[in-house]
Amino acid sequence: MDINSLASNYWPLLIAALLKLGAALLVVAVTLFVAHLARRAIDRLPERFDVTLRPVLRSISSWAIYIVGALLVLDAFGVNTTSLIALLGATGVAVALALKDTLQNIASGFILLGLRPFRVGDVIQFGSTMGTVREVGLFTTEMDATDGLRITAPNNAIWGQTLTNFSRNKTRRIEIVASIAYGDDIEIGLAVLRRLVAAEPRLLVEPEPSYTVRALADSAVNLQLRAWASTEEYWEVYWSMMKQLKPALEAAGLTVPFPQRELHIVDRSSSKH
Repeated sequence: MDINSLASNYWPLLIAALLKLGAALLVVAVTLFVAHLARRAIDRLPERFDVTLRPVLRSISSWAIYIVGALLVLDAFGVNTTSLIALLGATGVAVALALKDTLQNIASGFILLGLRPFRVGDVIQFGSTMGTVREVGLFTTEMDATDGLRITAPNNAIWGQTLTNFSRNKTRRIEIVASIAYGDDIEIGLAVLRRLVAAEPRLLVEPEPSYTVRALADSAVNLQLRAWASTEEYWEVYWSMMKQLKPALEAAGLTVPFPQRELHIVDRSSSKH
C-alpha cells in the first residue's frame, strides 16, 4: 500500500480526530473562563450578601461548571455520557462509604451555613478551641486564634460540640470580684464599686448594675460587681476597670488581702515530762 492510498484512507479519520480534539480544547477553555467569571461574580455580590456563603458558593459553582465541561468533552469524543453517569453514580455509592467522615464534614458545613450559628468575623469557641472565624468551607472552617495562629477545624468537629458565640449578642455582662479583708467595712467596698461604675460611661444603664457579697472566702470577703457593656467594648471596659480597682480600694482605706494560713506548733516533747 503506497502513501497516497494510506493518506486517502486515514486522512478523514485524522481530520475527524483533530476536529474532536479542537472541540474538546475549546470546551475546556470555555469551561475555565466561565468558572472564572462565576467566581468573580460571586466576589462582586453586594456587601449586604452574607460573606460567610461566598467561599462555598465559589466552590460549588466551580465544581458544577467543571463537571458539565468534563461531560461535554467526553461527549465530543463520542463517549456515551448517559452510561458514564450511571457508572459514576454506582461508583459514588462506594466512594461515599469509604469517605464517610469527609461527607460528614460536607453535611455539617451545609448545616452550619443553613442554621448560621456564627458568621465570618465572629469569635467562637468549641471544646478547647477558640478563635475568630475567617472562612467557612465545604470541608473545614478556618479561624484565627487570639495569639495569631491559623486554625483549620473540620466542620463535623464544630457541629458535634457545644458552640459558644461571643460576638452574636450586642451586649455582654462584665463580672468583677473585689476582695477585701474581714476587718473592712462591706458597705465601703460596695460604695467603691458604685463609684467605679459611675465613672465609666461605656457601661450600660440597662440592665442595671448589681453589687453583692459573692462569698466569704478563706482569707477575704469577695464582693461582686455585675454590669453590662457593648460586646465590641467589653474587653476595653473590663481591663480599664480592673486597672482602677486596686487603687480605688486602697484609696478608700480598704485592704486587698492575700491568701494566708495560721500555723499552731505544739511542743509534744514538753508534755511528756
